Amino acid sequence: MMTIIFFAAFIWVFFKLFVLGIKAAGGIARVLCTILLLPTFILGLFLMEMVSAAIIVLVVVGLGVIFYKAIFAIFK
Repeated sequence: MMTIIFFAAFIWVFFKLFVLGIKAAGGIARVLCTILLLPTFILGLFLMEMVSAAIIVLVVVGLGVIFYKAIFAIFK
């Protein structure tokens, strides 16, 4: 059950990061970090059986994306 919840949240955060990375692409490094490296890091934590750390990182990144989009919408 925890695996299903993790992968659902992982796909949701990955999609949000993908959209955010494309919209806010100031350079190739930012796109690589948001689209490639961060999801790979989270998935690596999960595969190394560090599920609690992976879920914490997933929640923090997800909340960061939500707050960033909210602040970006206010000042746009």
